[in-house]
Amino acid sequence: MFADKYSLTLAENVFVAKKLISETIYNTARLEGCNVTFPQTETILQGVSVAGLQMSDVEKILNLRDSWRYTLDNIEKPISLEFWSRINGFVARNESLEWGVLRYGNVGISGTDYTPKIPVAAEVETALHQMLDSSISHTEKALNLFLYGCRSQLFWDGNKRTSTLIANKYLIQSGAGIFSVPNVKLVQFNKLLTDFYNTDKPLKIKKFLYEFCIKGMTRG
Repeated sequence: MFADKYSLTLAENVFVAKKLISETIYNTARLEGCNVTFPQTETILQGVSVAGLQMSDVEKILNLRDSWRYTLDNIEKPISLEFWSRINGFVARNESLEWGVLRYGNVGISGTDYTPKIPVAAEVETALHQMLDSSISHTEKALNLFLYGCRSQLFWDGNKRTSTLIANKYLIQSGAGIFSVPNVKLVQFNKLLTDFYNTDKPLKIKKFLYEFCIKGMTRG
């Protein structure tokens, strides 16, 4: 059902990631309410200040830029809890209670009755190994990583952004494309994600993510 859409070399997939990086950062920032436009995002990434924006929104964009730089510089490293925590350290820098460390208290998720349990490092590592060792497509593994990170709320803040980076790292390593939730699909995504939080049934949102959120490159 979720076969790989793309079969790229590592170099090709890194090339695609770099070509789409402004769009991907914009979409990822919008996932958690960052109030910026795509042109504003491109301007910030070019190192030019933009009048009228909240500093917290500018910082989200710059944190995502640094997260992507670190991910691409370390693209061949294995995915582990340590790496996942390092990405959150970039993503949630200066905006969270703590960043880069597992959450050690309870949190709620607005709009849902679901309360994620406090994560335990050994259990997270086991879940990661199970997802990565499963005999399914690279694309489906990446979607599972993303959804696991979102629903588990491993960190105090920035979980959707962090999970997006992790899904992309795995896709790029595997030559399977780029993952990004288009801003024009954000309302539908949020509805499906809320349903997933409440039910722990991922099929509907996985179908949506597979159809609309995986990009790549086809050879002529």
